[in-house]
Amino acid sequence: MRVHHAAGVGYQRAAGVYERSRPSYPMAALAALADALPLEAGRTVVDLGAGTGKFTRLLALTGAEVLAVEPVREMREQIAELLPAVVVTAGTAEATGLPDGCADAVVAAQSWHWFQEGEALAEVERLLRPGGALALVWNTYDTSVPWVRDFQDIYFRLAPRDLPSPPLTHGLGDPGNWRDAFAGRGGWGAIEERHWPNPYTTTVADVVERMMSSSHIAVLDPAAQARVRSEVETVLGAHDATRGSGAIEMPYTTDVYWLRYGRARGRGRA
Repeated sequence: MRVHHAAGVGYQRAAGVYERSRPSYPMAALAALADALPLEAGRTVVDLGAGTGKFTRLLALTGAEVLAVEPVREMREQIAELLPAVVVTAGTAEATGLPDGCADAVVAAQSWHWFQEGEALAEVERLLRPGGALALVWNTYDTSVPWVRDFQDIYFRLAPRDLPSPPLTHGLGDPGNWRDAFAGRGGWGAIEERHWPNPYTTTVADVVERMMSSSHIAVLDPAAQARVRSEVETVLGAHDATRGSGAIEMPYTTDVYWLRYGRARGRGRA
């Protein structure tokens, strides 16, 4: 399986920290997707790049059968421990190993930017039944907040040139212009989207761990990681909102996009 080095090694090292330091997603976003795709008992959804199962556990609440696909073993172990009833496979978005036409919907939460888009789309098209849908979900930062902007600046400055870039900031455009992959590609309907505020109550210590769990930081040697940790702590200590040790709010927006593939045969909502 082809997995970017930063993801394959970084997330292997930081799976536990990733689980502890990352936010979940609003129930309103789940409800909207469940209605639009739709997700319910008797239907099947594939969760691509499932990670530690942050969105997988929400998908399971819909009653649909959830098939989680995640290439990093340490991430899969987190899912298996938290969600023993969910089937977890070791594939990638480009080669899931799942059978043709097995899914009514495919979801990629916080993961689509890691994929080879053309190959991943071909795989999604293979997996979907007629009228099925693809949903892309990201939590993005609100950098109108000064400390969040300074925090994110560290992330981007340290990112290698070939690192796939997620839309870390709401309103700054899409990662790698992902919409372009659907332009001129037959069978796909219009992209629909909705956005929800997703404030995350956390601590300064966990915000530091949020940076340290980033794939390209987790892959660094211990000395380099220590320098990054020190820089993050210095930046956070320079702002009144993050100078203490108590609870703070990290402002996220949850961005959700979905589109349908092909025509349904006798069912499915518009």
